[in-house]
This record gives sequence, C-alpha cells and structure tokens, in this order.
Amino acid sequence: MAEGIDFKDLKRRMEGAATAFQHDLASLRTGRASANLLDPIQVEAYGASMPINQVATISVPEPRMISVAVWDQGMVQAVDKAIRESNLGFNPIVDGATLRIPLPELNEERRKELVKIAHQYAENARIAARHVRRDGMEHLKKAEKDGEISQDELHGQSDRVQKMTDETITVIDKLLVEKEAEIMQV
Repeated sequence: MAEGIDFKDLKRRMEGAATAFQHDLASLRTGRASANLLDPIQVEAYGASMPINQVATISVPEPRMISVAVWDQGMVQAVDKAIRESNLGFNPIVDGATLRIPLPELNEERRKELVKIAHQYAENARIAARHVRRDGMEHLKKAEKDGEISQDELHGQSDRVQKMTDETITVIDKLLVEKEAEIMQV
C-alpha cells in the first residue's frame, strides 16, 4: 500500500473529541457540588479570556456549596460576572475575595435545561468528529489525485475513516444517554 493516511492520528483526534465531551459532561451538575461544575467558565482577566481555575481556587466545603477563592481582589467582579453569565444557573454570594455558590435542588425545569445543554455539548463533539473525518477525506483525495494511492485504496481507506467516525459518534451518543438518565433521575 502506498502513502494514504495516518489512521493513528485520526483515531487520536476523534478520541480527543469524545474525551472533551466527557469533560464537558462532568461540568453538568446532577445534584451534588463538584469543582468540575465551573470548568467551562471563562473569565475576562488581564485582557484575555482564561479558565476560572487560573484566577481562583475552587473547593467544595459542603455537598451543596462551591467556594471560589479569587487570588486577585480586583478580579472578584469579573469572576462573579462570568459565573452569573455561564448559563449554569448559579448565583454566587460575594464575601470579600471569596464567592460562595449554593446549589439549589434541581427542579424538573432545570433538569430539562441541563439535558438541553448536554445535547449541545454532544452536537459540538459530533461536529468535532466530523471535522476530523473531513480532514482525513481531504487528505485521501489529495493523495489519490497526486497518484500516491489508487482509487481502490481511496475507497477502502475512506470506508475505514467513516467507520472510525461512526464508532466515535456512537460513543458520544452512549455517553449522552447515560448523562441524560443521570440528570433526569429524581
């Protein structure tokens, strides 16, 4: 077989999309406080957008409370704003350089909102996997055009890329179903 494509790299990138999705799901709360709940929050700090864990220490002092100790007193308002605008439904209580975030019980409406957010995360992960597939297909078409691989090899490798994509999307869908059941559990 001639040139072709680096399937290990494609597989690594597709697994990366599924891993990122898993990380996003960990940030959706299911009734218990977790420092991971604040992971998707970006804070405007020092002229740049930074993850919240780069400007504060996040801890869980109680099962229904998250504590955010901001390192720079001047950043407290920016962190408060980022948390409120995060679409996670948190209302922090500012106490000096510390923000306390009480977690209310999840009601049915909020559970449905969290499921919608999980579906958005899943769609973003599927799109990421499809982008990897597109890159692989473009690489294969270029290799075939340049005479590095035959048309038969192009079709065989294209099928293999599609199979990898389908497997990744199946994993993403399975994770979504599990998280949805966890969120809707009363």
